Amino acid sequence: MSTPSGFDELIHPATRLSVVALLASTEWADFAFIRDSLSLSDSALSKQLHTLEEAAYLDIHKEGGGRKRRTRVRLTDRGRAAFEGHVAALRAIVEGAGPTEETGQEQTGREQTGPEERQHPAEAGA
Repeated sequence: MSTPSGFDELIHPATRLSVVALLASTEWADFAFIRDSLSLSDSALSKQLHTLEEAAYLDIHKEGGGRKRRTRVRLTDRGRAAFEGHVAALRAIVEGAGPTEETGQEQTGREQTGPEERQHPAEAGA
């Protein structure tokens, strides 16, 4: 099976996918909210945000200074499109892995074997 169109290697790692999915449901999110929601350390989240920002998938806005510094993050239009394309590609992969509705067969054309038709290796020699 080839990789479906829209599959995004940059978004795919679990942590980045979680960040982008969280941001897809909001306009802006505070750094602390993202960190706490995903149970990440400051450094781990910073690294992922930097990677996504370099790809122009995120806008990062910093305001204030010192202890009052606030970092807010949002998906760009490019980031939102990449996320939506990646989700569609994942759905295509998952849907392509199951039996077809018409034939009850897997995509490879092999018939499915029900539990009653499978033989335990010890029974095969008996």
